[in-house]
Amino acid sequence: MAPWHRFRLARKGPDHPPAEPEHRALLDALLELPPAYRRTVLLYDGLGLDLPDTAAETEASTPAAAYRLLHARAAIARRVPEVAGAKDPQVLSAVLRDRIADLALAEPLSVTKLPSASVVRIGGERRRRFWTRAAIAFTTLIVGATAFTVVTVPHHHVRPVPVGERVGGVPVLSGPQRLSPEDLELRDHLRQAPAHGPERLVLEIR
Repeated sequence: MAPWHRFRLARKGPDHPPAEPEHRALLDALLELPPAYRRTVLLYDGLGLDLPDTAAETEASTPAAAYRLLHARAAIARRVPEVAGAKDPQVLSAVLRDRIADLALAEPLSVTKLPSASVVRIGGERRRRFWTRAAIAFTTLIVGATAFTVVTVPHHHVRPVPVGERVGGVPVLSGPQRLSPEDLELRDHLRQAPAHGPERLVLEIR
């Protein structure tokens, strides 16, 4: 049913046609049908699903599924005489179900053995629940990572601190030398002498 299954390596090889002419005629009639019509007739007549379930599985409306079923049965009836001889729709469905089951069990195996309708439905629902939960978990992970990034990211630009490097050719920075008591006395004398000393030591501004 899923279109991506056609890309699987296991489905690349061609199927071996059955040896019986009636089985080969039914297989050719099924392969000549469009994919949507083939799915409809296999689900309805092969697996025994009812029409609403068949429409739901093929993602179509119930009238569209009924039209596809009638068209597929008419195409198969032109290739398989036993199907063409059935006048009652219920008899036709029973004949198709038996012929499809015989085709599935034909040697060499040309198609996969058909499981029951309940097995197909349960398996499909189980895979759908798994992928739905996986998508929800993946979406939750993305939302959580985005929220964590928004909360922890800085809102202003922080300049990186450069790594310290040794600089050569620059003299060592040294402070002023400690003054001795004589130097302190001389400094105080120089600060007071120009204002109170002889006039030759006072600066005259003109």
